[in-house]
Amino acid sequence: QVQLVESGGGLVQAGESLRLSCAVSGRTFRMYNMGWFRQAPGKEREFVAGIRWGNGATTYANSVKDRFTISRDNAKTTMYLQMNSLKPEDTAVYYCASDSMAFRAVLTTTRGAYDYWGQGTQVTVSS
Repeated sequence: QVQLVESGGGLVQAGESLRLSCAVSGRTFRMYNMGWFRQAPGKEREFVAGIRWGNGATTYANSVKDRFTISRDNAKTTMYLQMNSLKPEDTAVYYCASDSMAFRAVLTTTRGAYDYWGQGTQVTVSS
């Protein structure tokens, strides 16, 4: 049974930082691309960042580029999202997700490519 469990969300002020974690079990973590998505109230779930299996290549949404950093520790089967210089518009529920295909060559930003999701962790940034 594949499980993804996020942690690290909370309430912070604008300009502060948070680090999210996503612990994965039940799947050979190192074989899969992984992603972070977020969903604000009344909005669609959107891609935030992704990290490839193997070389650990990354990609980011323009809205978080240069502020957020995605990383993974294959030995700990855990993915991270370091969020710096947080803004009120970053307020959302953040979800981690695992790609449905092992060894996918291309790091995709499409929700439909991910088949397992965590329960989400709330991030609230006050102004």
